[in-house]
Amino acid sequence: MALAAPPDLTDTAVPVQPLARTYPRGLYIEPHQHVWGQVLYAASGVMWVETPGEALVVPPQRAVWLPPGVDHGIRVVSDLEMRNIYLRPAIARTLEGTVQVFEVGGLLRELIIGLVALDREGEPDYYDALVNLALLELQRARRSLIRIPMPDDADRRLMNLCQAVIDEPSLSIAFEQHAETAGASVRTLARLFQTRLGMGFAEWRRQVQLATAVARLIQGQPVSTIARTLGYSPSSFSDMFRRELGMAPSQYTTTPVLQETTLCR
Repeated sequence: MALAAPPDLTDTAVPVQPLARTYPRGLYIEPHQHVWGQVLYAASGVMWVETPGEALVVPPQRAVWLPPGVDHGIRVVSDLEMRNIYLRPAIARTLEGTVQVFEVGGLLRELIIGLVALDREGEPDYYDALVNLALLELQRARRSLIRIPMPDDADRRLMNLCQAVIDEPSLSIAFEQHAETAGASVRTLARLFQTRLGMGFAEWRRQVQLATAVARLIQGQPVSTIARTLGYSPSSFSDMFRRELGMAPSQYTTTPVLQETTLCR
């Protein structure tokens, strides 16, 4: 699929460069990087953003901050309405120098969408005021801790298996089946999980399932539907979710301060 050209990131006279794109479900954007910082936000739809060493699931109430020069690929889980904001390097330095996932509240959402929709040439003072307010909101937005460790490209078999699980995290696909598809023995892949990711396959897949479940809960999907698509009964899924995150799935989106655990252990 041919993608529209990115904005002109050589024009340092402007503080930000907005971009709106629509991506279909199943699209994979190969790893790349930008000289500007980037805020990746989906007004609707879900994506996985893969960066060196980790993968981040991003539903509409989340956004990803990518500092300049960070490699990243994108897997589109459902039809995606993307709203990107590129920050020139001098402004990008006002945010963290590491990849972050942050919550997008109502004000920040409207600021991002507004910056994409408005023409700076028409009202430059108003536009710059929106940029400054958006930066303040980005700086104060609560950061999310749900992130999945990923291998590097040293062994494509392990990477292929991990990407296959992210695409289909259901329990119905056994480790042996994943290993056969990846072209490696179960013993070899089990060793690679421990040495490269610091955990076994079952634990790693459980973290992917939790991240997937959280994204679907935020979208309003019923707990029973999420459980079935991940290969659990509703009761066993709720038990697993409560054990890992300290609350029932039904409480997750109604808790004032979400008690997320760090999945990158």
